[in-house]
Amino acid sequence: MRPEDEGATIRKGAYYRCTSRKMAPGSQKLEDHPKTVNLREGVVVEALNGWLHELFRPDNRDQTAAALLGSDGSKAGGGPLEAARNRLADAEARLQRYLAAIAAGVEPEALVDPIDQAQAERAAAKAQIESVPADSTVSRAEIYARIDALGDVCGTLADATTAGMSRLYRALNLELRYEPKELAVYATTSSGVDSACVRGGT
Repeated sequence: MRPEDEGATIRKGAYYRCTSRKMAPGSQKLEDHPKTVNLREGVVVEALNGWLHELFRPDNRDQTAAALLGSDGSKAGGGPLEAARNRLADAEARLQRYLAAIAAGVEPEALVDPIDQAQAERAAAKAQIESVPADSTVSRAEIYARIDALGDVCGTLADATTAGMSRLYRALNLELRYEPKELAVYATTSSGVDSACVRGGT
C-alpha cells in the first residue's frame, strides 16, 4: 500500500481506502483517479486465497514449479528482476515529479512523506537488482525447494489465522494492484508466479 492508502471501517466492514487528496501534487495518477476509492477487504482476500490454494495444491505442485521456472527473473522479459527495475523507474520518476513540484512553488513540507517513501522504494529496488548476479539462473530443484520452504500453504489458508496469513503473504512477497476502472485487483508474487486478476465491486 502507498502512503495515500489507509484502512477504513464502513458499515462494520473492513475496506482499503485511497483518496486523491492525499496523493502528491503533480502525480500522473491524479488525472483519472477517483476522489475516493473503497475496496472491500473480504472480496479481495477470498479471491486471493482461492488463487493461492489452486497454485499450491499438492497435486498442482509440478505445474506451479513450471510456471515459476518459466518466469524466473534471470530470463528476459519478466520475473522479479524486471519488476524491481520497474519499481526503480517508477520511484525515480516520482522523485523527479516531486522536485519539479517544489521548483514550481509547492511547499517542500507537503512532500516530505512522499519523497521519503519514494527514496525508500528506490533504495529497496536498487538493492534487489544489485543482489542478482548477471549470470544468475534458477534450477528446477531450487524452484521445488522454494515451494517446499513455504510449508503447508493450503493448511495455512484453511486455518486462516491472522498470524499465519501474514507470514504466508510476507514469504510470497505478495503485491496487489487495484484498477478501479476495471474493478479488478492484480496479484503477483516476487517468486515469479503468473499474475491473477480478481474482479469485484468497490
